[in-house]
Amino acid sequence: MSGDDKTGWLGRLRRGLGKSSDKIAGSITAIFRARKLDQAALDELEEALITADIGVGTSAKLVNALAKSKFDKDVTDEEVRVALADEIAAVLEPIAQPLEIDPARKPHVILVCGVNGSGKTTTIGKLANRFRAEDKSVMLVAGDTFRAAAVEQLQVWGERSGCPVVSGNQGADAAGLAYGALEQAKAGGFDVIMIDTAGRLQNRKDLMAELEKIIRVIKKVDASAPHTTLLVMDSTIGQNAHSQVETFKDMVDVSGLVMTKLDGSARGGVVIGLAEKFALPVHAVGVGEGIDDLRPFEARAFARALMGLS
Repeated sequence: MSGDDKTGWLGRLRRGLGKSSDKIAGSITAIFRARKLDQAALDELEEALITADIGVGTSAKLVNALAKSKFDKDVTDEEVRVALADEIAAVLEPIAQPLEIDPARKPHVILVCGVNGSGKTTTIGKLANRFRAEDKSVMLVAGDTFRAAAVEQLQVWGERSGCPVVSGNQGADAAGLAYGALEQAKAGGFDVIMIDTAGRLQNRKDLMAELEKIIRVIKKVDASAPHTTLLVMDSTIGQNAHSQVETFKDMVDVSGLVMTKLDGSARGGVVIGLAEKFALPVHAVGVGEGIDDLRPFEARAFARALMGLS
C-alpha cells in the first residue's frame, strides 16, 4: 500500500469508527476531567467499555491493566485513551492476519458463510477485486441459490472485478454447483475460487446440512478443501456476534472473520471481545460501500481509531 493510499485508508477507518469512538472517547473524557484514577473512576470506565460492546471480561481486563500503571495518579482523558489503545492493540495483534492465498493450492478454495444481510456477497466482490489487483485469476460461485438477488449481486461484482461467476437456477443444489465450479476452476488453472453460501439461520438444521454437504462434495475434488472458511459478520449486531461465531463454529471449521459495516454503528468495540474469546484471525474490516472500503485488519490503527486518536 503506498503512503498516500495508506493515509487515505486510515482517514476512512477513523471516520468509519467515528460513532464507536465518539461513544467511547466521549465517555472517557467525561470521566477523567482532572481527576485521580481511583476505584470509582475505574468502575465508571469499566461500565463505559462494556456499553461500547467490548464485553464484560475484556473490559475488566483492560481496566485492570490500566490500574496497574496509573492507579491513584492524576491522569488526563488522553493519557487514559492512549493507554487503553496500547492494551487493545496488544489484544488484537495476534488475530490481525491478512488473508493469504496459498500458491501451492490451485485453486485456493474460500468458502464464505454468514447470515443474510451480513455483507457476504459484497465482501466476496471486494476480495475478488483485491486478488485481481494482485494478478490472481478468480472464479466466483453463487452458492446462495435461494435468493435471486444474491446471484444478481454477485454477477455485478463479477463484472466489476473481471471474474467469471458460476450460477445455477433458483433453488438449485448448492453443493452440486460448487462441485462443478471447482472442477472447472481446477481444469482452468484458477488461483482462487470463492463460494458464496446461503445464510438462513432461522432453521439451523437446513443451513448446517447444506454447508456440510458443500464441504463433503468439494472434498471429492480436492481433499484439502476448503482452504479458508470465512465468516462474514455485520458489526452493527454488537454482542450478538458472539452467538453467531458459536453457531457457525459448530457447523463448520471457521478459519477467520471479516467484520463489515463498522461505519454503521457505535459497536466497533465488539471486535475486541471476539478476539479475546475466540482468538480467530480477523482478516479484514469494512467501513463503507466502496470497492476499496474493505482492507486488511491492522490492530494498532484500529485501536487508536477506536479511542479517537490520530
